[in-house]
Amino acid sequence: MEMPSISSAPRTVEEIFKDYSCRRSGIVRALTHDVEEFYGLCDPEKENLCLYGHPNSSWEVTLPAEEVPPELPEPALGINFARDGMNRRDWLSLVAVHSDSWLLSVAFYLGARFNGNERKRLFTMINELPTVFEVVSERKQGREKSGMDSGSKSKMSTKRPSEGHIKHNSKPTVDEGYDDEEDEHSETLCGTCGGNYSSNEFWIGCDICERWFHGKCVKITPAKAESIKQYKCPSCSSKKGRQ
Repeated sequence: MEMPSISSAPRTVEEIFKDYSCRRSGIVRALTHDVEEFYGLCDPEKENLCLYGHPNSSWEVTLPAEEVPPELPEPALGINFARDGMNRRDWLSLVAVHSDSWLLSVAFYLGARFNGNERKRLFTMINELPTVFEVVSERKQGREKSGMDSGSKSKMSTKRPSEGHIKHNSKPTVDEGYDDEEDEHSETLCGTCGGNYSSNEFWIGCDICERWFHGKCVKITPAKAESIKQYKCPSCSSKKGRQ
């Protein structure tokens, strides 16, 4: 298992947030899109296993690091032992909660030298994303729910890319308000590649998990988006198919 050295670890708030987002993406993929593979790897007959999310958005089920203390905080140990003793959905939710705790511990370990304002900014950026638990259990964050009216999915775009980038008006237009818009949504990251929001690219939001994606990452064009009444990202589509 590759573990980055502390000397090469992310240093700025933006770098640590990107590291967090990519690790989170890998774990979300393991617990949703790749759940059958993940479930199979967590054999209770094996030793204490951990779920790692890596900075390249991949995931890995493996033994904990041997060095003491480890170079980075370690994930929850022995997730495989509870696999066959719990309802599958409850077990996945339990792993998700432990994963959220680990992701935060890694982010704040890397940002330990930040001042109070920098730590607050890092947490605010992290808190804009749904937790792994919320994605796995299909729960929506209260702050996003409060801004939605029934039957009006386009209103979930509060603090998200502009409505010029969602289903009903998906072709980007250039106007004088785009500079402000770029600044406002600069912290929004693609749920697939982790790339930053840019007003000159087409984006689409998932109506289920409320994450945002580059159209090219999920193979949706502006023209195709016009005909989609409810968009489900690849992870949410595959999850529904397994239920």
